[in-house]
Amino acid sequence: MGDVDMAKKIPLRMCVGCQEMKPKKELVRIVRTPEEKFEIDPTGKKSGRGAYICPTGECLQKAIKGKRLEKAFKQPISQEIYDALQRNLELRHDTKSL
Repeated sequence: MGDVDMAKKIPLRMCVGCQEMKPKKELVRIVRTPEEKFEIDPTGKKSGRGAYICPTGECLQKAIKGKRLEKAFKQPISQEIYDALQRNLELRHDTKSL
């Protein structure tokens, strides 16, 4: 067995904004919990239906414009959810640039 066989596979997920496959760890997971609440899931382990998005405002705008979160969750998404996502992405961006 070579080292290539032993390499761990990196899980990929598609961003609902740019529609590109990226490593799961680079994306932000949005989850609809069994209680029908939408939350940002920093651990990626919360129970519920998930969708992934790049941590950029650009991808969020594409997702909003194309109603891609609605399609992923098969239900309408309130403006409050989008606002919370925008705030979370801004906070993530601010902390990464420090």
